[in-house]
This record gives sequence, structure tokens and C-alpha cells, in this order.
Amino acid sequence: MTTRRGFLGGVLASGFVPAIGWADAGSPGFLNAARQPDGQYVLVGLTKDGAELFRLPIPDRGHAATAHPNRPEAVGFARRPGTFAYVVDCSSGAILHRLNSPEGRHFYGHGAFSQDGTTLFTTENDYELGKGRIGVWDVAAGYKRIGEFASGGIGPHEIKRIPGRETLVIANGGIDTHPDSGRTKLNIPTMQPNLTYLSPTGQILETVSLPQNMHMNSIRHLAVSNDGTVAFGMQWQTTSEAPALLGLHKMGKDLRLPELPQDIHHRMKGYVGSVAMTPDGAETAISSPRGGLVLVFDTQSGALLKTLEEPDVCGLGTLDNGFAISTGTGRFGAFEGAELSRIRTHDLQYDNHLVAVTG
Repeated sequence: MTTRRGFLGGVLASGFVPAIGWADAGSPGFLNAARQPDGQYVLVGLTKDGAELFRLPIPDRGHAATAHPNRPEAVGFARRPGTFAYVVDCSSGAILHRLNSPEGRHFYGHGAFSQDGTTLFTTENDYELGKGRIGVWDVAAGYKRIGEFASGGIGPHEIKRIPGRETLVIANGGIDTHPDSGRTKLNIPTMQPNLTYLSPTGQILETVSLPQNMHMNSIRHLAVSNDGTVAFGMQWQTTSEAPALLGLHKMGKDLRLPELPQDIHHRMKGYVGSVAMTPDGAETAISSPRGGLVLVFDTQSGALLKTLEEPDVCGLGTLDNGFAISTGTGRFGAFEGAELSRIRTHDLQYDNHLVAVTG
């Protein structure tokens, strides 16, 4: 009888090494950076029911991560204006590589892989010139930096790839920062946010700008459906009442800005922390940790469908019949019906983003 050990020995002797996939890390549905009670920062793998699969130490506070499409690797990014990122082997816990932003650059906390996983794209700031850049990294060469191109604006925050295509969409938040000034925003009166679509070589395919009276509404976070519909969340940068906080767009179409009932809009406090869309694009969710709210919209009509009140909620992910949430209080839950269900509480402070694993 052939034993598993004997079979593996024969496989290795033949020179064939089986590909390692996300199943080798427990098939997580989501990744989330977090902080433990002892102050250690970690990257956590969660099932779609919120069960914890792994908890891996990371060097500093994380903002978001991006998951490799095929193998159990995640690139975690430091908070803006961080100058490093780290590549974690989620099956072993090893930190495989550390990515350092080039001199004169800092990261904005997000990145995206090409469709085949051979290239990583990172949002960056050329802080001496005050211009957004997209860094290009060769994954097979050990995440070697091989180039960069313009983001199409200032302050690129989140970057996504449209499913099934190599087109990149960039949330150019419009805000200039500099490491010498920490997280201070340097150009609020003159900021000009936009949504930019780029080819993987940096060619601008389309740019969408907000109305002039909304120029202080920083476009920050993105979600993309399978048909290429993009939802973006905004953060209002002045003390007056915020305008729209959710935008919807598809290449070649007009920009849509759904409105909210005034009382709910006021409770958002001008701040969207994360965005998620169902794969078919039928529903869109936004979170506001400042307001302790999650709102779900009908993407086609822009109508508000339901609301959830949850303290310090920010992370959003997609489930088969709705959305998952994570909070700064360590809660995870499913928002599929009228109320939160499948609730789990962990001894963690979850950071901003619940990142989907699609491998």
C-alpha cells in the first residue's frame, strides 16, 4: 500500500513539487490587520464565518493587505505615510520579503496584483513633487521593484483591478502629505480628487472628477463588481455639512452620487471607512467608524436598503447573501438580513479593512 509519505517522497524524487495554494493556509475568506492586547500587531486569517485560522506577527500597525490570486501570500501595508510593506507566507507565518518605498516616496496603505499574480502595483506619493505614483514590483523576482508610473492625480489611496481584466482603477484622494509632517494634510484648499482608470503600463484610459463644489471630498476606498461597476467612498475634509459620501461609476458612463436621508447622512460625520459590493454588483455597502454605521444600497437605483448600527465598524467584505463586518472592538459578523448574525468576538482591535481572499 502506498503511504502518503512514500507518495510525497516519490513526487519529490521525480522533481515535481505540488503548487501550494490558499487551501494550505486553511482557505481563509478574509484577511484583516489587527492589534493584540499586548500591543503586538498581527495579520489575521478568517473564514467567511469569522473563525480565526491564523494570527501572524507583523512589524508595525497595518492598514490593508492584498492577497495573491493563486498562492497563500499576502502583502501587508503600513498606514499612510508608511515606507514599508511586508510579504507574508500565510501557510507558514514567515515574512518572505520586506518592500521599502524608494527614496522620496511613501506608500498609501494599499496595493493590487495583476490577474496572473506576476506583478504587484502599489499606491505611492512622490512627496517632494506632490504627485501620485503607482509602483510596479516583479513578484517572481522576489518582489523586485521594476518601475513606476503616474497615478493620474494626487494622493492615490486604494487601487483595484477590474475582475477579468488588467485595467486598474485608482482612488486619487487629492490630498498631499509628507513624512516630515506625519499624517498632516498639506493642500486641503486646493485638492482635486479623481477616479482614474489605467492600463498596467500606466496609460490613462479614463478620468472622472467630482463637481467643483465637492473638491474637498477625498476619494479614498473602492469596490469593484464583476461587470466593472466601481463604488467609491469619500471623506469630507472641512467642517461644513458633507455632500454625497458614495460614488458609483462604470467606464464610459456618467458618475452617480446617491443621496441619503438627512439624519443618517449627518450621523456619518463626513467619513466612509470601507466599501464593498456583491460580485453581481446588485448591492453596495459603506461603513463609517465615526458614525458607527453600515449602509447598504441598491447599486442600480442608489436607494438605501438597510442600515446597521455597530460601534467602531470599518471592515467590510462580501458574503454569498450579503456582507461581513469587522470592528475595532474585535467583533465579526454577517449582515445578510435585517440584523447582524454569526457574531464572533476576538481579543483584537481590527484595523480598517477586511480584505477578500479569492484564491
